[in-house]
Amino acid sequence: MSTSYRATTLQQRIEIGERAQRGETDSQIAAALHLSPMTVRKWRRKDQHEGRSGLAPTLGRPKSGILGTAPPEFRTALREMRLAHPGWGPQTLQLELAADPRFTDCVEIPSRARIAAFLKAEGLTRRYQRHSELPQPPDTPPQAPHDEWELDAQGVRIIAGVGRVSVINIGDPYSHLRVESRACLGKSKADTPNYQLALRRGALRYGLPKRISLDHDSAFFDNTCPSPYPSHLHLWLVALGVEVCFIPVGQPTAHGFIERTHEVVDQQALAGQQFDTPAAVQPALEQRLVFLNTRYPSRSLAGQPPLTAYPAAKHSGREYRPEWEAELLDLSRVYHYLAQGRWFRQVSAKGQFSLGADCYGLGHTWGNQTVEITFDPATQEFVCKSADGQTTQRVQAKGLTKADLMGELAMEQFPNYQYAFPWSALACRQNLLHAEMAGTTL
Repeated sequence: MSTSYRATTLQQRIEIGERAQRGETDSQIAAALHLSPMTVRKWRRKDQHEGRSGLAPTLGRPKSGILGTAPPEFRTALREMRLAHPGWGPQTLQLELAADPRFTDCVEIPSRARIAAFLKAEGLTRRYQRHSELPQPPDTPPQAPHDEWELDAQGVRIIAGVGRVSVINIGDPYSHLRVESRACLGKSKADTPNYQLALRRGALRYGLPKRISLDHDSAFFDNTCPSPYPSHLHLWLVALGVEVCFIPVGQPTAHGFIERTHEVVDQQALAGQQFDTPAAVQPALEQRLVFLNTRYPSRSLAGQPPLTAYPAAKHSGREYRPEWEAELLDLSRVYHYLAQGRWFRQVSAKGQFSLGADCYGLGHTWGNQTVEITFDPATQEFVCKSADGQTTQRVQAKGLTKADLMGELAMEQFPNYQYAFPWSALACRQNLLHAEMAGTTL
């Protein structure tokens, strides 16, 4: 384990205190968090002696000491440029200082290292937090059909007569059933409406699964954040009573079945084909899925098609209908799920932070600090705690209504079957869903 100096984050300091309270030794904590034992000892003692407030200070020399020998105009210019351009790093700031007419006669421009130290002392650095995983169910292998589905979108490809196509595939690795293939036309990346359409069509045919396995696509959580927040699509699945799990980072083989499905579906339905119209792609996919599930012999199933080898795969036993969806959604499941999470966000100078697609305001007094955020299921509020743990503020959670989670299906015009010409992408998706709804009450 490396024991070289590395600045700790607020999240790490809190975790050091929590692990120490659970009885872990300094060496155990250091190994788990990839820190030196001396660093762990320092923050453990501060937590024991000073409590949460002792975890807030930043490292480094006093603020007044950085660039103390440089002209005051340097420090003022650096503050102004950094606040106006928070993405500019020390090298960019150094070059901009050198090009600034105010400093043409200056003999020496501060080095990148001194500018970086100044930014840190001024609290103008971008604070990075260790990645924390979203809550997940226990990793247990499926024991029956529809215990777990794998979902993934294949990379975009160019189809003759159609153009760009990305295919969403859903499969059941236990029975080898191909649940659904959804062609996203004219797109290089699948989006939430198309994912929901694919899942709804699959659930209409085969019922809801117990669990669904996903990769780390931004459609499922904000994957640019070190402590990710679930997307509306993710929470929609949770509300339907479907457990959501993610494959380990950097292990695409964990999705081996759905990766093979990409290749099989592509070879069966798209390879070497030219379609007269883009609308002809989806029927071709559906026709080949029927063939793969009912006729094509699988070597993994002793030469039998999936629905012959596993008749129980015809339905999961968990009925789904679009007209029932609002009743099937249980928001208490979402509240319970969010209550297990903890997020760290850097508050902007204006006192704002984001969770997923939603922005929240705490006020200017909270500006430029890292806050710890938890969820109160009783009030559906996010509880924001200051870096020193002495101040909290609650904000009402956004995006957690049934309409938010249902997306297009919550639109009032959905049941009337009337479409404007030319059809929009929304109308095409609705038509595909209606095609699966024979026997429903709409």
